[in-house]
Amino acid sequence: MAKSLRSKWKRKMRAEKRKKNAPKELARLKQALALDGKGEVTMSDIQEIATVVPSDKVKKQDAEMEDAEAEDGKMDMDSKRNTKTKLDEHGQYPVWMSQRQAKKLKGKRMAKKKGHTKKKGIAW
Repeated sequence: MAKSLRSKWKRKMRAEKRKKNAPKELARLKQALALDGKGEVTMSDIQEIATVVPSDKVKKQDAEMEDAEAEDGKMDMDSKRNTKTKLDEHGQYPVWMSQRQAKKLKGKRMAKKKGHTKKKGIAW
């Protein structure tokens, strides 16, 4: 999608706006990083605020975290949720479930409780 003339024009205008506002954004960022209100920001000032870590060290940490997750082999899921009814311990359905699905499951649950189901067709 997003191939219509209108979307192309909007994308073009957004790009021009970014170009126009880039110097202002840079100045605003430098001002926010300025410590004493000097208006000038040096790398030593930035290093006091943020720590610079080499990329190889970050990659090592990521690899270690992936290994730790692979060892567990199990995702953190809501273990207190009934797999058949999808209800948790408080009787609530998951947030992703629509009202229609919840109503359908409730109908099945109630029909099972009562012990009878509706019969479709012609009753003689």
